[in-house]
Amino acid sequence: MSEHNPFPDEGNTGHIWDDNLRELANPAPNWWMMAFWASIAFVIGYGLIYPMIPLASSHTKGMTGWTAIGEYKAAIAEVEAIRKPYEDKIAAKSAKEILADDELSAYVEASGKVLFGDNCSACHGNGGAGNVGYPVLADDDWLFGGTIEQIQTTITNGRKGMMTAHAATLSEAEIDTLANYVVGLSEGKTDEKGKALFQSKACFACHGMDAKGMAALGSANLTDGIWRFESDDLFASAKRTIAHGVNMAGDPETRNAEMPAFKDKLSEADIKKMAVYVYKFGGGQ
Repeated sequence: MSEHNPFPDEGNTGHIWDDNLRELANPAPNWWMMAFWASIAFVIGYGLIYPMIPLASSHTKGMTGWTAIGEYKAAIAEVEAIRKPYEDKIAAKSAKEILADDELSAYVEASGKVLFGDNCSACHGNGGAGNVGYPVLADDDWLFGGTIEQIQTTITNGRKGMMTAHAATLSEAEIDTLANYVVGLSEGKTDEKGKALFQSKACFACHGMDAKGMAALGSANLTDGIWRFESDDLFASAKRTIAHGVNMAGDPETRNAEMPAFKDKLSEADIKKMAVYVYKFGGGQ
């Protein structure tokens, strides 16, 4: 900064560098000063109206007493007041009665989407489209039955089916024969040798004489084209399931298939809503 001011009549501050670069003392524009004082007035006004300044154990409340939490709770209360008549009816009705009530059924279809998204879609996909290793809920293939009551029971108590591993009781050739037979059934083909082995090894005890499965046991329908453990190689997939079974403890190659129970996670009303919502995907029986 120069101690000599070569511009004594310019009105600068005296801060001059290299005898040329200097700081002028021009006042701020009027619009800037107006905005400056308006911003100060806004801050003071805001602090008087709304909570603003933190204190040792609390904060200034403002003249209105407004808080974001209070506004949130008021909005929730407003929504719950609208829902209450429907929720009261749902609590008093069975899932089957809710399904038969067009108004309640439409309400559940709208509100159940959030429940399904939070609790089911990670496994069963959006809209019940299914994922690898997890059943499709929008078709008519149900291991444990697809009535509204059976769906509600499944959601409430969960499901954990079991298929015995046959690696120790069947030869490799027999497993191949059964795998070919099962894959052929799903394609509408007939294999008398495989059918005879299927019956002689008592596979029908779980899957039925017609191989269409039994809901009481949760056994799969082997005649349709729906595969619980689908893969690019259906023959290899069928062989693995026959050899190592499903949910067989101690066998690292076994299929793991378990539906968790929601009775301790969801309320009875939410379970009824979930059952109706899943049923309305279109696959309910």
